[in-house]
Amino acid sequence: MTGARPLVVAADETVLDEILRVAAVAGCELDRAPDLTAASTHWARAPLVLLDEDAARMPPALPRRGGIFLVCKGSPGPSTWEHAFRVGVERVISLPDEETELAGAFADVVETPAEQPGLVLGVVGGRGGGGASVFASALAMVADRGPGGALLVDCDPLGGGLDVLLSLENTPGNRWPEVNLSGRASVSLLAASLPRLRHRGGSLPVLACAPEGEGPKVESLSAILSAARRSGRTVVCDLPRTLGEVAEEVLLRADLVLLVVPLEFRACLAAKQVLKRLTQLTTRLGVVTCGRSHEKTARSAALLGPPVMASMPPERGLGKAVEKGEFPARFKGPLTTAATKVLRAAHNEAQAATR
Repeated sequence: MTGARPLVVAADETVLDEILRVAAVAGCELDRAPDLTAASTHWARAPLVLLDEDAARMPPALPRRGGIFLVCKGSPGPSTWEHAFRVGVERVISLPDEETELAGAFADVVETPAEQPGLVLGVVGGRGGGGASVFASALAMVADRGPGGALLVDCDPLGGGLDVLLSLENTPGNRWPEVNLSGRASVSLLAASLPRLRHRGGSLPVLACAPEGEGPKVESLSAILSAARRSGRTVVCDLPRTLGEVAEEVLLRADLVLLVVPLEFRACLAAKQVLKRLTQLTTRLGVVTCGRSHEKTARSAALLGPPVMASMPPERGLGKAVEKGEFPARFKGPLTTAATKVLRAAHNEAQAATR
């Protein structure tokens, strides 16, 4: 957020309380003035000005400017529109019906849209226990070292919890049951409320499912994906193999969906079944293989259809570290190398699509 804050000029306590509440949800601090005369100090530099109907009725004592909203209770009447025109109001917002629009205006002030939109990446296991959650976590850590940062999102209520995998189960912070968002959201405010995985080069916020298995709601997930993309942050979603409405929301919006396939013949057969459902929802697919490569299994993975974007040979000590709850936040190694390769390809693909 820039140093300048939105300016509120409101005498109506009900309208003022609603404006303050919506601003708090968006993580947006405000300057306040009782009337237009007192507002002169902040008038020119405020990124947004909000007036109630009493303020709009006052004789215009300040120069015209853009970015003025008139906030009213209920549907605006003819006199409201008359005052709005006289003062040079850009938009009239009616509460409570247009609360989402007001929240969006605050979110735009808090998080100016990034020059390069953030990526949405999905990770699915070709078979159960195939290493998808481990790869998703490594992918998010690599992305978090970039300028926009990253967010790791657990979309698998039956996966045991990403916070457990990352040894964050006792770290304070919100899990999915405490996250209830819709419309425009502030991803920075969300990230500040989550447990974080400290790693070389950053501190990755992790949104995990509850210990009881409660996972994301579609409305909240949709708001987070939109906010993160707008702010330039990469979101990595760990998806279940059984694709419900939450997973479908990610698949339809993802820049790239990665199918993690162990180099075992049965795992390739299982991955083929998962792929059938994936291809019904997206064509933006890639395969990441893991394990020791044998000619037959490598050929089976290549025949799945989507391109093999990275191959991970076994990483020494990885399995034992995960079992002990010591997630290896290494800067090098097969896991990080594969994640770096995939992330670079995803960025290149996204940039090519905007040309």
